[in-house]
Amino acid sequence: MSQPQQSAVRNRLLKAMSPNDFSLIQPHLELVRTELRQSLIRPHEPVQQLYFPESGFGSITTSGSGSQVEVGIVGREGLVGAIPVLLGSDRTPHECFVQSPGEMLRIEAVALCDAASESVSLNRLLHRYIQVQFVQTAQTALANASYPLDVRLARWLVMCQDRLDGDEIQITHEFISIMLGVRRPSTTLAVQALEGQQLIRARRGRITILDRAALTALADDSYGLPEAEYARLIEGA
Repeated sequence: MSQPQQSAVRNRLLKAMSPNDFSLIQPHLELVRTELRQSLIRPHEPVQQLYFPESGFGSITTSGSGSQVEVGIVGREGLVGAIPVLLGSDRTPHECFVQSPGEMLRIEAVALCDAASESVSLNRLLHRYIQVQFVQTAQTALANASYPLDVRLARWLVMCQDRLDGDEIQITHEFISIMLGVRRPSTTLAVQALEGQQLIRARRGRITILDRAALTALADDSYGLPEAEYARLIEGA
């Protein structure tokens, strides 16, 4: 299998690496296809492989008392499994699974850690990405605590679209309920509210975004801070 070329990858974190840093991990990258709800990182199990999404994205979730809620999204801007491995742990209580299938570049955790140990600039870039993930998690907590469900749904849909090509998101109301940590009837009402404002069109198993600008305006300052941090720390580095 041919090695991926930096000029051809779609993952923005890989593109942000210097050519020398990319060359350190290039021999260890393997392109794999992912399936819906495929588990990438299992809770409390050793993290042996990390993933740079090229298309599609993963959802980081936490569970307790029989419920599950999303605390982060990782698409082609990032790296699945970054936080525990790069901070010196071999596992996490959180799960990351595929929310939208596509392709990812897989790398053994030990290979990435070795490369980061060899290069100060690569280590700095990866830790800056961890900072972005922390900001996203904090912003999710703020949104869940402070904003009504329609605003949270608008934020989540815009974040999903950021990681996809096009305006259509393959998703069910049940899955949205899990991601937002609410009951399905509440999700249905929130979807209907956005549809009534002609911001989205909902059909069985998918949602089409009709007016991204209006969705972003509805999301208000619950959306945008992690994205601005990414631009500052990663693409402005």
